Amino acid sequence: MKIKAVVHEAEEGGFWAEVPAILETMEELLRNLQEAIEGCLSTLTHAN
Repeated sequence: MKIKAVVHEAEEGGFWAEVPAILETMEELLRNLQEAIEGCLSTLTHAN
């Protein structure tokens, strides 16, 4: 299965992406956002 992800360069630096085929409720979006932030912070913590 192939799923299209659209990656954008953020003006403030870094990147952001969207996956148009995956529709989320606001609750799902907020939960996924929290998990992504926690994962990034965990990676930074373990790298130091």
